[in-house]
Amino acid sequence: MMNIKIGERVIGEGCPTFVIAEMSANHAGSFENAIALIDAAKRAGADAVKLQTYRADTITLDCHTADFLIPQSSPWADRGNMFALYQEAYTPWHWHDALFKHIKSLGMEYFSAPFDLTAVDFLADLDVPAYKIASPEITDIPLIKKIASKKKPVILSTGIAEQHDIDLAIATLRNNGCHEIVILKCSTAYPAPLEECNLNTMVDFIKRYQCLTGISDHTLGDLVPTAAVALGASVVEKHFVLDKQVSSADSFFSLDEQEFTRLVKTIRQTEELLGKVSYDITTSAQKNIAGRRSLYIAKDLKKGETLSAENLKSIRPSFGLHPKYYEALLGKKVNQDLKKGDRASLLIVDEKIKVL
Repeated sequence: MMNIKIGERVIGEGCPTFVIAEMSANHAGSFENAIALIDAAKRAGADAVKLQTYRADTITLDCHTADFLIPQSSPWADRGNMFALYQEAYTPWHWHDALFKHIKSLGMEYFSAPFDLTAVDFLADLDVPAYKIASPEITDIPLIKKIASKKKPVILSTGIAEQHDIDLAIATLRNNGCHEIVILKCSTAYPAPLEECNLNTMVDFIKRYQCLTGISDHTLGDLVPTAAVALGASVVEKHFVLDKQVSSADSFFSLDEQEFTRLVKTIRQTEELLGKVSYDITTSAQKNIAGRRSLYIAKDLKKGETLSAENLKSIRPSFGLHPKYYEALLGKKVNQDLKKGDRASLLIVDEKIKVL
């Protein structure tokens, strides 16, 4: 698998997990809140802050027929119709440049998810280093073609996609010039139940699509992202809120600064414990090598006596001869007097001993 560079960050095999703080609607319509969110994301240890780039009139219609009403079972039912929800939740386009510059000034990366063709060009003019394709847009083939044409890395979310949808999206990206792709496993429920996460799908993504993978997580807490990292996630995306007491469209399933800080810490600890493929005995374990077994003389022996199961033992500690020689030594005559507790060696017999 290739590694991918987003801004100054390299992500992929052998690299730290790329942790994205998703701002979404959590600025609650305030530019000052948006800046404060970015500052908090930096303190929490995020690698990047992601925006969403749309207007209500580019994502839906201002219409009150049944198709456009939000179902009563939805957590956003009180907004009435989709247009009202997106009008409340969107990030004003004239904020983007200042927000991106502030993110970059803090040493984090920035990018966004465009939701229509004009948003792709708008973000291109701001020189975003990558694009996100949100789950609901995975079937918008014209949008995906437009994004692919920009020849930037793409992070593709799959929350409401079946396999054939993912196949088509990946093929569309590759056929239109985009070959740096990260596929995110996602459960598009708010909050998402643990039993619907199916994180093993990420492992299949890697094999099936030869792409980097990760998680766009909408569960509560940090269990799912941590497990995802253990399974090979290169990217973790999580919604981030400044203060859960300040209501926004996404605040009820987002992490606050304290929770996000704990998330990042847990991810970094998980990376540390996963380590690398190594068959070396670790430094801290070296002191316990003496606890391994080796061959010792278990009874006093006179020269010429025969080694047997009664007088040659594989026991602790490990200062004697390797136990692999045990069977080869049995039945051999010793060439010297030996005391109980003496270390066995190949020098106590005259015959040459061979083992695999």
